Amino acid sequence: MTGRSEALQMFLDAAFVAFDQFAQAPESRRSIRQIFSALEVSGAERPGPGNRLPVCSRLDRAFAIATEHQSLHRLVERFKAIEPRLEWRRRTNYDSSASDNFVDGHANSMIIGPAGLEDRRDIWFGVTLMAPNVRYPDHDHAPEEVYLVLSEGEFRQGEGAWFSPGIGGSFYNKPAIRHAMRSVDTPLFAFWLLLARPA
Repeated sequence: MTGRSEALQMFLDAAFVAFDQFAQAPESRRSIRQIFSALEVSGAERPGPGNRLPVCSRLDRAFAIATEHQSLHRLVERFKAIEPRLEWRRRTNYDSSASDNFVDGHANSMIIGPAGLEDRRDIWFGVTLMAPNVRYPDHDHAPEEVYLVLSEGEFRQGEGAWFSPGIGGSFYNKPAIRHAMRSVDTPLFAFWLLLARPA
């Protein structure tokens, strides 16, 4: 495997174990099998340090997950090893469904994918952090998506009711479905996987 650091590979290995444990819906399981199969072939890793946004001061709180599941603790520890190299960014296109504190209250980072730590187009593997009481805007995208949530928080799909997956919760977003998320009185911290095109 050329071009991928040991730290990133260890994170991906931990991510596979965690997604495999918690993503139980048939659509999720099919998607993660395709995604992690594609990730067996590595791309070139971006050199140099990353950058943080002010909301990243909430990361330590987000990392302190209250769970007995060792797979999630291992995932967080492996993420902490690569996080200093990530580029945290704000979403720049959003509508009035976002809360007033959205701009400064959120950050996304692409771990694998366009402009990610490993730049590629077939897989998008990212992470979202939100300060307490922030509402992410309604949005949609062509690729299907599987979430793994490592905090409390609420999510919505289409016109459905808000639901709380809980720590270790996982769910599937079918292609092009409108969806959103919002934090409660603690930071929201979640990973997401998108199969941008079939591997």
